[in-house]
Amino acid sequence: MSIKHLPSGARPREKLLALGPAALADAELLALLLRTGVRGQGVLQLAEHVLQRFGGFAGLLQARPDELAVKGLGPAKRAELAAVVEMARRSLVQQMRETPVFDSPQAVKDFVQLKLAGLHQEVFAVLFLDSQHRLVQWDEMFRGTLNQTSVYPREVVKRALALNAGAAILAHNHPSGLAEPSRADEFLTQSLKSALQLVDVRLLDHLVVGRGAVVSFAERGLL
Repeated sequence: MSIKHLPSGARPREKLLALGPAALADAELLALLLRTGVRGQGVLQLAEHVLQRFGGFAGLLQARPDELAVKGLGPAKRAELAAVVEMARRSLVQQMRETPVFDSPQAVKDFVQLKLAGLHQEVFAVLFLDSQHRLVQWDEMFRGTLNQTSVYPREVVKRALALNAGAAILAHNHPSGLAEPSRADEFLTQSLKSALQLVDVRLLDHLVVGRGAVVSFAERGLL
């Protein structure tokens, strides 16, 4: 059934305005953004198909623009979805710039997941923080093959000094989708922690990003 054939109170837009966004199902929320369906498929059915295709909102928001090129998602819809993701990223960046990361640890996890989850190449990044643990800059410093990245501690230290950072959080993704840290990840973390300590930069955490999960070294007592 198309939206226009639904009772007024059951239409996503009217339902949202009356009850708030939390009252809507995932497909209803996405349908509001997509607005129209395709021949033979109403917008609600299209929204359900897209969510199934990407494994829910987590997969959809982590998909690259080229991965969104599926039936029913033309250039305009893909651009709107990419814009929503970018707005979410910028909102999290603003939050981390204005408040210490310890005040919003989930925002940090959400941010690195939006940035790194779903990538087919391993990326090693650093969140450089000021002395009050507010975000100064996010740098994607090293890119690797499917399975490994060469990370050079001296380059991380050099960048920390250039930004006058007081602390740092490391982050990298596992293209396999599994967020479990490896022994190599543990060794690298300790090496970077020691290198940064030499220039009075505190390593606060190392976040390993998979599909739908982020593992924190600090939370596991590995720092």
